[in-house]
Amino acid sequence: MGTALVTGATAGLGLEFAWQLATARHDLVLVARDAERLERVATQINAAAGVRVDVLPADLSEPDDVARVAERLAVAGSEDGDGPRPVGLLVNNAGFATAQPFIGGDLDLELRAADVMVRAVVQLTHAAAGQMTARGRGAILNVASVAALTAGGTYAAAKAYVRTFTEALAVELKGTGVTATVLCPGFVRTEFHDRAGLDMDHVPEPGWLDAPYVVAEALADVRRGVVISTPSARYKAASAVLRMAPRAAVRALGKYR
Repeated sequence: MGTALVTGATAGLGLEFAWQLATARHDLVLVARDAERLERVATQINAAAGVRVDVLPADLSEPDDVARVAERLAVAGSEDGDGPRPVGLLVNNAGFATAQPFIGGDLDLELRAADVMVRAVVQLTHAAAGQMTARGRGAILNVASVAALTAGGTYAAAKAYVRTFTEALAVELKGTGVTATVLCPGFVRTEFHDRAGLDMDHVPEPGWLDAPYVVAEALADVRRGVVISTPSARYKAASAVLRMAPRAAVRALGKYR
């Protein structure tokens, strides 16, 4: 069924993407910072699903590491044989919340977040799109958030860039055989918030989505060529309200956490 490259593949949505794609018989290239954890996940997926799983340890805040991943995405390769195969689906999933105010916060942390969630997304997408359009097929899935429609700090700003960037990419890709989809979920039950040290007790139970559901909806939208994927009726409705509301009202909501 082709090869998919997933960033941030050892936890949260990235790990769920890896498992669902492997179950659908996609070979995988998994990207994350922790080499030991990557190898463990790859071994588990290979044993359970029997697909080829390559690992590519990389810190996407480091330019040299991003360049190595981009080099892999640019490989035209061959669908047959033992060498590297072309990546037919790129999932730009890696990201993290800074969980700090911008003013007085750690600037290096903010710049690393921008490198991972904006710069790396642009660079990896550029490499993948070039290879895919040359072959006339492929798909790019960029993970953003409903936060992209809020004024919730630099995380929301990064996700707003990803959302608009993906929409622009979809326009440019029209007629090439390659599609671009941006995933904009709401709150998802993963380790994302715990790792950022965010207290999420204020979010009511109906506000949470399960990772398997979000990933399944996203992949279904990719197959249909949907540009903006927003899993669940409640978050589709919330997104519609945020788009139509006066920006002053949106700003009054405060941070999206």
